[in-house]
Amino acid sequence: MGRSKREMATLEQAANCYIAELERRGASPHTVRNYKLDLRQWAQYFAPTQEVAADIGAVDLRLMREWLAGLYDLRLSPVSIRRKLAAVRSLFDFLVAEGLAKTNVASLVKTPKAPQRLPDVMSEEKAENILDGVEARKPEPLPSRERDLAILELLYGCGIRVSELVGSNIDDFDFEEGWLKVRGKGNKERQVPLPETALKAVEQYLRSGRQGAAMGRKLASPLFVNRKGARLSDRQVRRLVKLYAVLATGDGTVHPHSFRHAYATHLLADGADLRSIQELLGHARLSTTQKYTQVSLRQLMEVYDRAHPKA
Repeated sequence: MGRSKREMATLEQAANCYIAELERRGASPHTVRNYKLDLRQWAQYFAPTQEVAADIGAVDLRLMREWLAGLYDLRLSPVSIRRKLAAVRSLFDFLVAEGLAKTNVASLVKTPKAPQRLPDVMSEEKAENILDGVEARKPEPLPSRERDLAILELLYGCGIRVSELVGSNIDDFDFEEGWLKVRGKGNKERQVPLPETALKAVEQYLRSGRQGAAMGRKLASPLFVNRKGARLSDRQVRRLVKLYAVLATGDGTVHPHSFRHAYATHLLADGADLRSIQELLGHARLSTTQKYTQVSLRQLMEVYDRAHPKA
């Protein structure tokens, strides 16, 4: 942080230094944006109390509980509160490592329980309809048919996160062996097999000239770019997914993560084991992957209810 170990830091300074550290580590823009917002709101909560706002060491367990109670008073969802608490805990981990805090007081606060909500998973037919809809459309007035088809094929065929998609470079693709190197959360790398349709879509996109041709086809350059040759953002991809979903199915609720849910659920339904799916998705814990077993069971019961005469 560029200051002595014992030097006092304000809450705002501490938050800004941690955000700079996240950017240095290569955290996704989505993560940086959320942490910046959550930590700024946390620091602003204590702003009226100058002695606390001026010294990160003044934040104790009582104040953390008071802040948490304030979040409940705002009627935020447990998921939102958990996210904000996670951001503050990560900040204190950083501060303890830097010698600017003795303990992680945020870790002493009880995490609110999140409701067990199963993701809505679109059917194989619906996913294919969206992909087919891209191919069937004329290039104009849509942005880039070849690029957008490659985006959707990778989202569904590889189950990658939108941050992983937009962070992909050309040299992450092994076109001969059919593998994609993915940089996931925490900058952890994993290898994901490329389905033939996704591989062909990416190759076609590259052959089509690729927007921002002035950048050339350097291996270290971003794969997906906009008309100006800049790396495509996760927000732009979300808009594209929604556009094609509405055009093909009339459903405006589809987002990039919908394809990741579909990828995992369809793999499980076709006999893939949980450990393999965990590896493919890049989940740190198997429990995160296990929710897809509940989705499959729910879908199985829906089929039973519709089809069995005794249901």
